[in-house]
Amino acid sequence: MDAKAAARARLDESADELVALSHRIHAYPELAYAEERAAAWLGDALDAAGMRVERGPCGLPTAFTARAGSGPLHVAICAEYDALPDIGHACGHNMIAAMAVGAGIAAARVADEVGLTVHVIGTPAEEAGGGKIKLLARGAFAGVHAAMMVHPAPFEVLEPTMLAYSEFDVHYHGKAAHASAFPEHGVNAADALVVAQTAIGLLRQHMCPGQRVHGIVTRGGEAPNVVPAHTAARWVARARTLAELGDVRARVVRCFEAGALATGCTMQLEDTGPPYAEVVHDAAIAAVYRRNAEAAGRRFLESGPALERSAGSTDMGNVSLAIPSIHPTIGLDCLPAVNHQPEFAAACATPGADRATLEGALAMAWTAIDLAADGALRSRLLARRPG
Repeated sequence: MDAKAAARARLDESADELVALSHRIHAYPELAYAEERAAAWLGDALDAAGMRVERGPCGLPTAFTARAGSGPLHVAICAEYDALPDIGHACGHNMIAAMAVGAGIAAARVADEVGLTVHVIGTPAEEAGGGKIKLLARGAFAGVHAAMMVHPAPFEVLEPTMLAYSEFDVHYHGKAAHASAFPEHGVNAADALVVAQTAIGLLRQHMCPGQRVHGIVTRGGEAPNVVPAHTAARWVARARTLAELGDVRARVVRCFEAGALATGCTMQLEDTGPPYAEVVHDAAIAAVYRRNAEAAGRRFLESGPALERSAGSTDMGNVSLAIPSIHPTIGLDCLPAVNHQPEFAAACATPGADRATLEGALAMAWTAIDLAADGALRSRLLARRPG
């Protein structure tokens, strides 16, 4: 039996367990850095498959690493498993986690035979908090030559656009007063937010393609008959690159400063986490993945204006700047449901999602095998200084 056939046979043995794992994580959504059950279940599955599991590495209790093989080429497969507030696994991280486990188990079956060391890296807090960025900085990816993961979406895309991203909280502090009897004694922190959001709305006319800004009010005041003394908002700025993001963010911050200046409030701005970088897809690894995904039964959409406009962000971008990486999407054929909708969450625990989970896992395992077998590509990856 050749390596790919052996990997497929190993995945087939685990298929029912992987689907059950995906559904279990889906049924118990956990937020960033609180993914205790998901991390435990994933670690248990990898341990049971014979991989060497380390739980809570790099000071992150809900992270893990699992390793198999002793070959010279080190390939990392990233698992995500955090959910969104209120709408649960509406980005399909339950599938990402199960795919990573399946790919790791399948590739581990032949790792020594083909010259691989396989890592499955459990990365918490992708939706908020940048778990991969912390793991990267603290050495969890040390020695890795290539990294990959597959993300659910309505359709299959080989190299989806992923923007650089910055999230921050803004607080305005004014002065409370009776809103009817003594309004002249108040300094209205809600008005500061209104001015800032109006300015941002006007700024959008002058933003370049690929730039985004959006947010929510997290505190709007305490009572309608009290001039609000404290308001708060959480906002996101995005751009095509980290370098471009700095300019976009500076323009957005000036809009918030305008709110403070216009009303006499004081303003406090706090980053909620490190900035996410844009994803730089390694074209050669992506081409290998495409061949394997198509062999596993997947079909890709060709790039076009609609796909180019459809852009999210991920902390996998920071990994991709340090290590040759890919981040394709795997399609669920669920339109009109799209990511971050309750309908998409429902789509991530269906027979179509289960099939995508297994086929995505197989495509990644086969890709890892091919990276070790392709002499030129293997030499190029081995020649670079590993992350």
